[in-house]
Amino acid sequence: MSDWTALQSRLGITFSDVHLLQQAFVHRSYLNENPEFKLGSNERLEFLGDALLSLVIAEFLFREFPDFSEGELTKLRSDLVRQDSLARLASSLGLGDYLYLGQGEEKGGGRKRARNMACTFEALVGAAFVDQGFEASRDLILRLFSPAIREARQRGQASDCKSRLQEIIQAERQERPVYRLVEAVGPDHDKTFWVEVMVGGEILARGSGKSKQAAEKDAARQALEKRG
Repeated sequence: MSDWTALQSRLGITFSDVHLLQQAFVHRSYLNENPEFKLGSNERLEFLGDALLSLVIAEFLFREFPDFSEGELTKLRSDLVRQDSLARLASSLGLGDYLYLGQGEEKGGGRKRARNMACTFEALVGAAFVDQGFEASRDLILRLFSPAIREARQRGQASDCKSRLQEIIQAERQERPVYRLVEAVGPDHDKTFWVEVMVGGEILARGSGKSKQAAEKDAARQALEKRG
């Protein structure tokens, strides 16, 4: 018999309806062999949890990295919620121990299979949302993802040239760099933007990109490279 109380303690959440929590662990193969089982499979909860994970992580990244482009945000989100990342997180929580599996799936190593683990994690998130609502499920997601989020933040800060340049300039001159759009060349669907980064009227560097934001980052990068 699974210890659902211990699992909830590990997750830091207490379900009003423990059957929702249990359903998050019901693999389709178990129902094929036990059609009389009182709970349905976890597939609908998985569908809901997948959507909720994407929303919560996307919102976090949007607020945490205001200088990141859409492409950079998309890559970070993909890194966080891809199957192997979710499977590792599920494994660290011991979710495989709670799975309801058919005999064939059990013998085939289903408790450790990455797809099963990732889908179970998504179903767990979906169950938390149905039982506790958005805010509680959002808190659960961000809490469970906190180590991965810290790594993402560190990677983001390390690659954010604008932030690094601003820190250096503020420390040296107590001023902030200013970015000035110099020109935009080309047709509307394929423009190239040129931006200068300045401090106190001094031009530190000039950068280009397919968006104003990308050009600003390029200018900041070049300014950092000039400084060595």
